[in-house]
Amino acid sequence: MPHNISLITTIAAALGFGLLFGFIATRLKLPTLVGYLAAGILIGPATPGFVADTALAGQLAEIGVMLMMFGVGLHFSLDDLWEVRRIALPGAILQIAVATALGMVLAHFWGWSLGGGLVFGLALSVASTVVLLRALEERGILDSLNGRIAVGWLVVEDLVTVLVLVLLPPFAVSLGGSAPEAAHGAAAAVEPNLWRTLAVTLGMVGAFIALMLVVGRRLFPWILWQVARTGSRELFTLCVIAAAVGIAYLSTHLFGVSFALGAFFAGMVLRESELSHRAAEESLPLRDAFAVLFFVSVGMLFEPAIVVEQPLKLLAVVAIIVVGKSLAAFVLVLLLRYPAKTALMVSASLAQIGEFSFILAALGLSLGLMPAEGQSLILAGAIISIGLNPLVIRATKPLERWLGKDAGLAAKFERSTDPLAELPMSVPQEKLAGQVVLVGYGRVGRRIAQTLTERGISFVVAEQNREIVDQLRKQGIPAVAGNGGEPAVLIQAHVARASVLVIATPDTFDVRAMIATARALNPHIHTVVRTHNETEAELLRAERAGQIYIGEHELAKGMAQSVLDGVAAGAERAKAH
Repeated sequence: MPHNISLITTIAAALGFGLLFGFIATRLKLPTLVGYLAAGILIGPATPGFVADTALAGQLAEIGVMLMMFGVGLHFSLDDLWEVRRIALPGAILQIAVATALGMVLAHFWGWSLGGGLVFGLALSVASTVVLLRALEERGILDSLNGRIAVGWLVVEDLVTVLVLVLLPPFAVSLGGSAPEAAHGAAAAVEPNLWRTLAVTLGMVGAFIALMLVVGRRLFPWILWQVARTGSRELFTLCVIAAAVGIAYLSTHLFGVSFALGAFFAGMVLRESELSHRAAEESLPLRDAFAVLFFVSVGMLFEPAIVVEQPLKLLAVVAIIVVGKSLAAFVLVLLLRYPAKTALMVSASLAQIGEFSFILAALGLSLGLMPAEGQSLILAGAIISIGLNPLVIRATKPLERWLGKDAGLAAKFERSTDPLAELPMSVPQEKLAGQVVLVGYGRVGRRIAQTLTERGISFVVAEQNREIVDQLRKQGIPAVAGNGGEPAVLIQAHVARASVLVIATPDTFDVRAMIATARALNPHIHTVVRTHNETEAELLRAERAGQIYIGEHELAKGMAQSVLDGVAAGAERAKAH
């Protein structure tokens, strides 16, 4: 037996102390990740006693990032990414620019060089993959429009970070740093022609994406199906994990793409398989375990001395991450004419930094652009912002309620000068009596709408995605943009005269509000609700929420039939009166 068991020791210590401190955090009504961070601080080099292997912990954390992004890819299609491009692409780029500028101003005030301020600002602008995904999953909104926007925003940030990591070494000398000693990845060789470097980088990223979408979408689902036919559960699980980690590794080694982005596309291509739901379920325990290792490894990087030595600087860093970056994201989402609820969720989810910030800080330090103090401030800011993030996200609910109480303020934020927020006057009145109000036009909603169209039944769509609403109107389908949980949206959809309310959106947080509004305006309305699991279904049944369906394909079929039954019942009542 080998005597060097540092890997086993590190895993055992991380998981053991993570369990202990996570349990304590839960009993203290704190988020579990706060306990995981505390466990990392305890077994890190900055505290006395046992010290785990930080290098091994960092690699284990990378596996956690891969598996988490792979899991997101399994629930995320290319269509989902394309639907949110108009908000995720400009929003992420502008938010990175604003946060970077704030960091540069702060660094200039401290007397740092231009290059140091640039690296520092970029590190503060990039949110943590794992923290963001964990927040979305805990709230059950990963598959909602807001969740898709946040994930799309994250993908754009990853792509921007890849370009920064590639272009920073060639610019190092001109920014006041030193020439890189070695290339950083396959695409990061120092080129005399910077435009050539950029072209090579974009070409390799584009080649990877094209390879995954053209070849991977057919090859990997086929492999997964062949393994599943063996009937071996362990082989199936092994195939899923091997695909996630293997594709992530090869994407970095061959194309210079980040582990996270490679794993995300691995999940996206496996999603084409009918076994994608089983793949997500089989890999979930391992994803959760390695996510814990990620948070513990982050805690191990914490330097408590920075809190005592530079408290004001650390406070300024945390303010930029939690307040400055969040406000920038909030304003940008509103300027792109999305609801305040979407702006609050996106801004709160991005109010932290993580793994990519560490990579940027390490690169800036190796290039002589940023002082060691900057890396310590970034690490400390990451720890504090990750610990505060669940509290920031919880604070969005009171803010939403506050906006809802002030009708004038809510109207100003939610629906000001937005033509898509009001149903066009050109919609014939006969289509707004006894119609179906369909909240959500995703995969399930589209199937229900197709059934209604085939039967010649009128319906109005309420959908948060403004691009979808715009497309529906061009097709002649009445649609209104907004969150169906807001009374104004259902009023615009003429729910008071509708025969059926269909809630087909995966975001179930506003279901009760939708049903309450609809029944207040139309006591006899028939309601059909989509939900994710039995727990939610039981809560809705207890409140007599109408007919409830779980699942997706069978769900759409059953919901469509229930809608037809509701329309028939409404017609019978109309005849009786």
